[in-house]
Amino acid sequence: MAKRTVERKTAIRNSVGRIAIFGLFVLVQIAAFIVLIVMLGSKLPSIDIAMRAIAIIIALGINSRDHNGVFKLIWVIVILIIPIPGLLFYVLNNYSSSKHKLKKRLEKVDVMVFSHLNHNDDIFDEFKKEDPARASNARYLRSFNFPIYEGTEIQYYPDAYDSYKAQIEDIRKAEKFVYLEYHAIENKEAFEPLHEALKEKAAAGVDCRVLYDDVGSSVFINRAFIRMLESEGIKCNAFNPAYPFLSLFMNNRDHRKITVVDGKVGFTGGYNIADEYFNIINPYGQWKDNGIRLEGPAVQSLTAMFVEMWNFADLKRKDDDMLVYEPVRLDKVSDASGYCVPYCDSPLDLEAVGENVYLNMINNSQDFCWFMSPYLVLSDELARALQIAAKRGVDVRIMTPGIPDKKLTYHVTRSYYNMLVTSGVKIYEYSPGFNHSKTCLCDDKCAVVGTINLDFRSLYHHFENAVYMYRTDCIPDIKKDFIDTLAVCRDVTEKYSMRPNLFVRFFKSILRLIAPLL
Repeated sequence: MAKRTVERKTAIRNSVGRIAIFGLFVLVQIAAFIVLIVMLGSKLPSIDIAMRAIAIIIALGINSRDHNGVFKLIWVIVILIIPIPGLLFYVLNNYSSSKHKLKKRLEKVDVMVFSHLNHNDDIFDEFKKEDPARASNARYLRSFNFPIYEGTEIQYYPDAYDSYKAQIEDIRKAEKFVYLEYHAIENKEAFEPLHEALKEKAAAGVDCRVLYDDVGSSVFINRAFIRMLESEGIKCNAFNPAYPFLSLFMNNRDHRKITVVDGKVGFTGGYNIADEYFNIINPYGQWKDNGIRLEGPAVQSLTAMFVEMWNFADLKRKDDDMLVYEPVRLDKVSDASGYCVPYCDSPLDLEAVGENVYLNMINNSQDFCWFMSPYLVLSDELARALQIAAKRGVDVRIMTPGIPDKKLTYHVTRSYYNMLVTSGVKIYEYSPGFNHSKTCLCDDKCAVVGTINLDFRSLYHHFENAVYMYRTDCIPDIKKDFIDTLAVCRDVTEKYSMRPNLFVRFFKSILRLIAPLL
């Protein structure tokens, strides 16, 4: 076990080295462009004056836009202090032709896929009669083509490995297709049983496909992984491959975790397919993660999400050669209760769907609102919603890790504690190690389980997915997991209730400024 942990840390160092080399190439390109502009400005003062004038105009324009306040502040500061590189990054991030093409590509794929999903007005009307406040969140998701379902059986797994074992069992029963989409896949011990199941089904003629994020998996695998799987009849693709050329789309990663079997059974949750997620190794202490299994009509949406990303990831594929989404008409599971809405989020549109779902849940909570999140890097809107909920008497609790995987992000996470606890929010840290679950539970009525962390990276930069649930049979199991996990957490609410000194407040201010970049 100790040897595997050392290997894991060595792999991280090697990955950091590859990323550093990649970053060096990009920085050289940026530096060359800046030097060119500066040289021209020194010889032609009119260019320098023009750049500074443009910087002021753009800064004023940014301030007038209806965007997140923190992002506006950062862009304004950067552009005014260092106009040339600031303008370069801003234009690349907002107006580059490549990003515009990617957005158009995704919109086209979405029309081809999500237009096939059926929206049942009767289900929404029933939901609205039962609980108008919670139905409003479902209606919000429905406006982005995510249908509301009933009659879907959802099983909650408080232990990621139990979910993973169930996932492999269902894959072994596949008859038509198996689709897997994960941020990180490691070709080690944990992957072996899944690999064997995929090889077996591919040999039997089942359409098996694996999509992974190129940067998310860089610690674990390389392009040889694709060649290995394809030699075994398993189709494989890497999302958004990292190349040493200047493109801010490299910052947008596929953070989704989806498995679909025959369009009838689906899995999602917080875990990737790597040894640490199942405690085969423990680089950050005991790993806490979760998953859910869906069986019934709602699996159609998970299938559509995979098909969307598979077609979007392969940018060279022509329209008539894309994977076709064919809805599987499924009967309701007779004894399944409640409603659910599987949904996803994209950084290429102007809507923070994941954040807005959380905001709606917090604002509609009456008795309690509990979160598990590995990171706590909050927007002003989320922080204010949590504070207001606590002040109006809602029992607001947030569980974060006790042992960090990223120390800088851990410091940023803790920088939010004081402002939250002074408003009545309770903070708990998972003592045994790293809590990677992304879960929200409100009032014993509604819950979200998926891939969406409480941080800017998940809410604004990554492709994500989750399931919004109302009075489904698994809600009591989710609450039990919260209670059981709280029992092994340390309550740090009192510790962070005192106002920090001036130095600490200054340090926190700096951390908050860079928070959207983490």
